[in-house]
Amino acid sequence: MRSSVLRACATVLAASGAVLLGAGSAAAHVTADAPGAAQGGYSVVTFRVPTESDTAATTALTVTMPGVKSARTEPLPGWSAKVDRNDKSDAVAVTWTADAGNPGVGPGQFQRFVVSLGPLPEQPTVTFAAKQTYSDGKVVAWDQAAGPDGAEPEHPAPTITLAEAKSEDGHGHSTGDEHAAAKSEDATDDTARLIGGIALALGLLGVALGVGTVLRGRRS
Repeated sequence: MRSSVLRACATVLAASGAVLLGAGSAAAHVTADAPGAAQGGYSVVTFRVPTESDTAATTALTVTMPGVKSARTEPLPGWSAKVDRNDKSDAVAVTWTADAGNPGVGPGQFQRFVVSLGPLPEQPTVTFAAKQTYSDGKVVAWDQAAGPDGAEPEHPAPTITLAEAKSEDGHGHSTGDEHAAAKSEDATDDTARLIGGIALALGLLGVALGVGTVLRGRRS
C-alpha cells in the first residue's frame, strides 16, 4: 500500500515538474506587445527578449518588420540601434547591439526593446522574424509559424494582433458616427442662434416699452 502511494506521489511530482518546465520554456520566448495597435495606423511595439542560455548573454537582436515604411527606436542606454529599410519589399529591419563595455542581457534576465512603426498592414495580425545573438556566437532565430493544428513551435515568431481600422481606408477619414455627430453639433448651433435672436428681439422690445413709459410719464 505504501509503495503504491509513493509511486502515485512520484508520478504527480514528475507531471508537475514537466508542466513547470514547459511554462518556463514558453515564458522564455521572444514576444511582441502593442496595445491599441490598429490596421493602417502607427503603433509602439515592445519586444521582450529573455536570455535562455545559462552561460552566455544576449548581445544583439535583429527584428524584421514586414509591410511598414517607418521605424523609430526608443533610446536604450548601453545599446545602439540601426534601422535598415528595404524599399522594394516595404520591410524594415532593426538591429540593437550592446555597446562596448555593456555585457548584454545576462542569464536569467530579460530586456525590452521598443520601436514606433507604421503604417501597419491592413490584416488581423503581424508576424516579425527575430534573431537573437549570444556572446558565445550562438544565434537563435525566432521565425517559426504555428503548426496546422495550432501547436506552438520550438522558436515561434513574435506576433501582434491588430484591431480593425477606424475608417474604410484606415487613414483617419470621418466615419458615419463622426458625420452624425457633426450634424448634431450644427443643429445645436442653429438652435442656439435662433434662441439668441429671439432673446435679443425680446430685449429690444422691452427697452422700447420702457422708453415709451418714461415719455408718457413726462408728458403727464
